[in-house]
Amino acid sequence: MAPTAPHHSVNAEDVVHLRAGGTSVVVLLSDGRLPRIIHWGEDLGDLRVEDLVALASTALPAIGDSAVTYPQPVPVLAQLPEGWMGRPGLVADRDGADWAAKFAVTSVARIDDSEVQGVTVSGADAQYGLELEIELQVLHASGLVRQRALLRNGREERVRVGGLELALPVPQEADEVMDLTGRWSLERVPQRRAFDVGEWVRTSRGGKPGLEHTMLVLAGRRGFGFRSGRVWATHLGWSGNQTLGAERTPADVRRLVASELLVADEVTLGLDDEYVTPWQYGSWGDGLDELAARFHRHLRASSNHPHGPRPVILNTWEAVYFDHDPAALIALAERGAEAGAERFVVDDGWFVGRRDDTTSLGDWTIDRERWPDGLAPLATRVRELGMDFGLWFEPEMVNLDSELARTHPEWLFDAGHGAGMPSRHQHVLDLGHPAAEAYVLEAVSALVAELDIAYIKWDHNRYLLDAGHTPTGRAGYRAHTLAAYRVMDELHRRHPGLEIESCASGGGRIDLGVLARTQRVWPSDCNDPHERMEIQRWTGLLVPPEYQGTHIGAEHSHTTHRQHPLSYRGEKAIWGNLGVELNLLVEDEPSRAGVAAWIALHKRFRALLHAGVSVHADLAEPAARLEGVVAPDGSEALFALSLTERPRTSPLGRLAIPGLDDDRIYRVTRIAPDDEPLEGAQPPWLDGAIELSGRALRVVGVEMPNLDPDRSVLLHLEG
Repeated sequence: MAPTAPHHSVNAEDVVHLRAGGTSVVVLLSDGRLPRIIHWGEDLGDLRVEDLVALASTALPAIGDSAVTYPQPVPVLAQLPEGWMGRPGLVADRDGADWAAKFAVTSVARIDDSEVQGVTVSGADAQYGLELEIELQVLHASGLVRQRALLRNGREERVRVGGLELALPVPQEADEVMDLTGRWSLERVPQRRAFDVGEWVRTSRGGKPGLEHTMLVLAGRRGFGFRSGRVWATHLGWSGNQTLGAERTPADVRRLVASELLVADEVTLGLDDEYVTPWQYGSWGDGLDELAARFHRHLRASSNHPHGPRPVILNTWEAVYFDHDPAALIALAERGAEAGAERFVVDDGWFVGRRDDTTSLGDWTIDRERWPDGLAPLATRVRELGMDFGLWFEPEMVNLDSELARTHPEWLFDAGHGAGMPSRHQHVLDLGHPAAEAYVLEAVSALVAELDIAYIKWDHNRYLLDAGHTPTGRAGYRAHTLAAYRVMDELHRRHPGLEIESCASGGGRIDLGVLARTQRVWPSDCNDPHERMEIQRWTGLLVPPEYQGTHIGAEHSHTTHRQHPLSYRGEKAIWGNLGVELNLLVEDEPSRAGVAAWIALHKRFRALLHAGVSVHADLAEPAARLEGVVAPDGSEALFALSLTERPRTSPLGRLAIPGLDDDRIYRVTRIAPDDEPLEGAQPPWLDGAIELSGRALRVVGVEMPNLDPDRSVLLHLEG
């Protein structure tokens, strides 16, 4: 008969309780094993030592004649020698040997400061000469969990690292998985599936998270919505290749995993060399709104957060595209200032030889044929008008038809087949070459200083694909991402107050790694309000409104060819960092007045919109959306009711308004910048205002206005 696996008792020093921001994480550190999380989620209160020991003891599974069959609770770094047969935590070897590491804990250090409660656990595999350090933290400001690992090689023989994946467990009530998909101009489309046994894995291989990448993988109680249903999510704070996934084993262990995707020996460790993973983040909530609020609080507590009013932007791209004329752009700036814009951004087309997208990327020199006096007169005029000046760059990209490519062909990625497949007529400049990194930094920095640039739109339009570092051809994804981070960090150091927007064909690079260095993201190249409502909604799971660029585009959408009135385009744009991409030189006076009215309304509510709590009602009617922002103290709120299509039944009837202070009395009014009346029969209360408690509005609701598809109404609540 096979021997029975030993049952170990739990001692007081074996259990660590981390509490911060409304989150509890209970960590088991018994038997010299790496950290095992036995609870992550709701705050458990101030537990006594004996309570923690009892809690940990009740989490140990029944083990019969094989611990392999029942390998739970699972450590945050799963190890094959401990009986884990699912996704491996560490993939590494020495020329085919030393490939099944087993780490034993060597030290444990507690962290408790103003920012985090955490534990740092060090371990070693003496037989393999490997050392490991895991940092596991809960953040006070947000209740987010984050963890990362450091792997160190203690021997002369090199170690090839194929992956180091960390995991956060979720409980058995999490029986549904959700992630996001998308494509150019249609980012962040949710999709759901049962959390069945097996793996659901989303991988990005293009050197950035990508338009189609999920941003988050979530698991929760089936049918979870924005306001109800316990749900957990993981995110990787990394702007390069990555893997996010959900895994359920036959023993019913359920985990959310995240890791940098390493390819072709990108990480090989010599003696005393180290590899540090990106941070894996975890959030949870009773509904998606609470889950998202943790990410929002985290970003708002960051020293990188763009404090102060977010300036209204006038961007030249959809206004003039490549048709740059100094006099016309000065006139456009003057029209923008009249409308209330506070930042003027010159997009693609300003540099030498750039008449279309086939040439000149990388040649960051002002085109003196178009701009005989340079950009300084425009920048000066912009500042005279009370706006600051911004400029578009695509620092990581190069056209083959450029002086840069002709002078330094070795700076282009090449895995052995030449520069590879073009995309938008462009290729990628390998910033893994120190000289290329320095060139980009100095070219951008010089213009920032010369023109007193306040804002850079940093674009990234091509995937890295076969990103071979010359002359070796070795994979250069990781080195490139780290170099891009260094350039952004150094620009901020040299130019305090400079703001950077992350744009990558729209929302292709939105993650907490780049958001540690940028003050704005561009969720999508699509300005169609029908699509933008959903794109902004789902991007908002990670990104608070003040970071999201939201622009008023043309009446006839350039990406979808739909047509929408300014009333709908304006309303959908006010919810983030408002911008305008209209050519105000050709818009008629009523249109310009309407734009100015929407800008004024945005400014009226900007402090609320950019500091409040995002709220989304869960409605039975799939065509209806009721969402808004509530002040942190509950004193004020702004909501929009919208229809995406004709509803199944009409009228919508009474809809509850969530997220308010139950005990406040709110005055509810409809607002619009032009007081345009709604068409058709409407509920009588809309003629003036009503006063109801937050509890009554949440429980009973109010009769909602009647709307046509792709129309909306704004409701202002003052308590």
